[in-house]
Amino acid sequence: MTMEEVRQVLDDALSASGGVLRLEPAWVARDFLPPGRRLGLPESAYDLGERGAVCERWLGSTTRADNRVGPSDEGLSYLRGDDGKRILLKAAVEAHPVAIMGAEYAATHPGGLGRLAKIFDYGARLPYHVHPQQQHASLVGCQSKDEAYYFPPGVDMGAHPETFFGVHPWIARDRRADVLLPYLVDWDSDLILRHARAYLQVPEQGFHVPSGVLHAPGTALTVELQEDSDVLAMFQALNAGRIISKELLFKDVRPEDRERHGERFPLGFVDWELNGDPYFYENRHLSPVPAAGAPGEGGDEQWIFYNTPKFSGKQLVVRPGARYVTTERGVHNLLVWRGTGTYGGVAICGGDPDMDELLVVHDAAVRPLVVENTGAEDLVVLKFFGPDINGDAPTSRPWEPFSA
Repeated sequence: MTMEEVRQVLDDALSASGGVLRLEPAWVARDFLPPGRRLGLPESAYDLGERGAVCERWLGSTTRADNRVGPSDEGLSYLRGDDGKRILLKAAVEAHPVAIMGAEYAATHPGGLGRLAKIFDYGARLPYHVHPQQQHASLVGCQSKDEAYYFPPGVDMGAHPETFFGVHPWIARDRRADVLLPYLVDWDSDLILRHARAYLQVPEQGFHVPSGVLHAPGTALTVELQEDSDVLAMFQALNAGRIISKELLFKDVRPEDRERHGERFPLGFVDWELNGDPYFYENRHLSPVPAAGAPGEGGDEQWIFYNTPKFSGKQLVVRPGARYVTTERGVHNLLVWRGTGTYGGVAICGGDPDMDELLVVHDAAVRPLVVENTGAEDLVVLKFFGPDINGDAPTSRPWEPFSA
């Protein structure tokens, strides 16, 4: 499809919908862990042979999943018009950025929407890994990958609902990389985790995880918001009873850097100050924060992703039979977590992948939109925003120990 044809399909969809566009689900397979099977798919749909199993759903995505094998559009979201025509969201943003992002935001953010939301669903804890900081991600032509998590309530937490973060403070302060290096060289165990600390995953809570922080997320079903990137370096060899390919340690390392520095090079991705922060929990833990001015007749909104200008997110709850008027600062995508109703006149239904995901373009987002709950339970909607849209999102102050 040519750029002009993409623009025409997008214009037709905008005219028909008033700027509230329906998105198709983007399922992503991974081949290094078993699936949690909590994404609502038929049992037969999870296992995909050589590709592994469906473990993630990407939301409003313009980022391709960087998998070893898989289709060329894996991870990319499609916009679908009422006439059945569909186009890649990535193509729509590239062909007509002003229509989606607004003129001012498109001019200051030429790279596009700049964020990726997803649900990840694993039957075992993810291996201990790190996302390169920007200076290293740039070497392979990529973005860094700051991210944040939210653990929705009412879902089985899995066998290991705790996440390992960072390293013990003495490692960061005194010995640093030399403590971890033997595990990367030997590549035969999970004992590297003894140098990290684990924190419980609690429903309706979350964490903010900057690039450079070592982490091994637990088995809770997780809604994640991150920079639009898929870079990583795996640091844990043994996980869920199998040895992970060591190639994942060097996934985003240039061949010449691997040849020259070997296993030491990925250790340079680690931000030692953040990893050894003795108040890591206090500084990176996220609890819902009421959105200023948001409470209104019929519902309320809370910040669930914050503490960074790189992305932000809210949870909107509308009570049964009620209507709520929402206005935002810019383009965003959303997932209907639970309930039924309408959003800006578009029918929505949580738990139905054909009706639970929308994109709200800039011009629609900045005007009042009516959200109506037509069901008998709370309508719960999660909203995801890209960089610099919400300057009023909370920012945590660095925690300091109490002193008399």
